[in-house]
Amino acid sequence: MDRRRFLIASGALGCSLAAQPFVTPVAFAAVPGDKRLVVIVLRGAMDGLDVVQPWGDADFAPLRPGIGAGEAAGIADLDGFFGLHPGLHDLLPLWRASQLGFVHAVSTPYRDKRSHFDGQDILESGGSDDTGLRTGWLNRLVASVPGATSETAYAVGREEMMILTGPAPVSRWSPEARLSLSPQAARLVAMVQHGDPLFEQASAEAIALAQGLAGMDADEAGVDAAMAGLALSGDHVKLAEFVAARMRGDTRIASFSLSGWDTHGNQPAAIGRVLARLSQTIRTLQAGLGPEWDKTAVVCITEFGRTARENGSKGTDHGTGGAMILAGGALRGGRVVADWPGLSDLDLYAARDLMPTRDVRAHLGWMLHGLFGVERSVIDGTVFPGLDLGADPGHLT
Repeated sequence: MDRRRFLIASGALGCSLAAQPFVTPVAFAAVPGDKRLVVIVLRGAMDGLDVVQPWGDADFAPLRPGIGAGEAAGIADLDGFFGLHPGLHDLLPLWRASQLGFVHAVSTPYRDKRSHFDGQDILESGGSDDTGLRTGWLNRLVASVPGATSETAYAVGREEMMILTGPAPVSRWSPEARLSLSPQAARLVAMVQHGDPLFEQASAEAIALAQGLAGMDADEAGVDAAMAGLALSGDHVKLAEFVAARMRGDTRIASFSLSGWDTHGNQPAAIGRVLARLSQTIRTLQAGLGPEWDKTAVVCITEFGRTARENGSKGTDHGTGGAMILAGGALRGGRVVADWPGLSDLDLYAARDLMPTRDVRAHLGWMLHGLFGVERSVIDGTVFPGLDLGADPGHLT
């Protein structure tokens, strides 16, 4: 089954299904050393301007009159210029302990087409928009570090996980897990796959795994809401527990996804739900890692940001510049790292998006250098080929 061709051809579902994949694979790697890195891919394009709000920028509030900003919306002040969305307030103790930080106005090299599929592929391949890399950056890292090994654990199952695709040997296996699929989503999938026996069989097997409800009203929010049933529900906690248990052993790098970040409509409600799941995921990792948390950095990345202006549905559309979320005891947190570009009409990218001022890959590269001693020549020559690493942002203690 060519999953991508099918979904692109299904116009009503292409965007939502790209942001809400049927699966949640987990990639693991064992590398020398005692430090740990967890990479969480936030699929669907997290709105960094909502999560870490630049309320000190006078141009911010007029761009989003219906979404809400400032203390009246429950935003917690971080440093006088940036404020934190209430969905992550449970992580404020980590901020005060310098174990939570943020990076703003960043992106991959991906520009303009704003496709979930392409954006996620570039995020996981670690390449640029024109390199056409078909291997993942984590696989190239493993292939470049003597003694490193890797494997993929499929939490539900997927034909490919780009981040760990490549020449380095990878073993694959499946722990017990389940997919949470809403009844609305199941009906919608059944409707669009009718007449395609190959996809019908595959989707039937996936739906047979589904349990529970997605907690979203499809009648109020439409197709996107129905397909949000494909996002993890309570399983995000089990997933984090599973990852933490593995990282208490020989595993040093883990990567997995949390979906549901495609907030075209009713963003205040939608983003609050996924931020609560992310907060629970990070706190579960902290609890599960125990003393190993002090040696761990968690990096949350997304395929691209969202538009600076809200749309007519109190949501935001696919954009460019966004934000990263960092956590962990190995982190020098309590900071929002940003070369802030501003939000005036002249400052926006393509007159609509937050202008990215640094590459997401540079921050990941410095993490690999600081945590595992990976040489800069390997980072910008092999792991992220062609990357301008720039100056060390100093994320680690």
